[in-house]
Amino acid sequence: MDEDAETLARAIGARVKQERRAREWTLDQLATHAGVSRRMVVNVEHGTANPSVGTLLRLSQALSVGLPSLVEPPVSRTTKLTRAGDGAVLWTGDSGGRGILVAGTHPPDVVELWEWTLAAGERHESEAHAAGTRELLHVQEGAITVEVDGQDHEVGTGDALTFHGDMRHSYANPHDEPARFSLTVFEPGVGTTHRTETPDA
Repeated sequence: MDEDAETLARAIGARVKQERRAREWTLDQLATHAGVSRRMVVNVEHGTANPSVGTLLRLSQALSVGLPSLVEPPVSRTTKLTRAGDGAVLWTGDSGGRGILVAGTHPPDVVELWEWTLAAGERHESEAHAAGTRELLHVQEGAITVEVDGQDHEVGTGDALTFHGDMRHSYANPHDEPARFSLTVFEPGVGTTHRTETPDA
């Protein structure tokens, strides 16, 4: 991990540990509620893991805090300004693409605002989010293919797509030029249910 990624990983780890202890949960209890392995929880809390977006979503849902609250320090203000370049980089592609969480709201109804760049040939797979999740995507540059529940949607510059995020989906750039898009994710009722999936590594 580079220095920025290490700093973010440590901040996420501290926040996860803080929220877990506030609930008086053991590592095993959080792992069970989130549907991830105990080892993953330990690595996240120690800041030594570079967890996937899916793993962070599972942890935030289990802790009833929402993903934005995991990657940002708590604030008491009614407004929060995120300067250009200060968003949390939560995904990096092999060719330089990035998924950046730039803003978000607090539970129970969480809205996330993302800025995505996919280099030529890059693809990001996303597992199904919590029930009721909806996503709105707007392409600013280039073109991408969004697959939702096995169906492909070609989305070009200026096009927008609204879809259900509570099923498997992916974003891909099969073209020779990079693509850039914004993504808004709405997750209603964060923390009102717990996942029961088989823990992963």
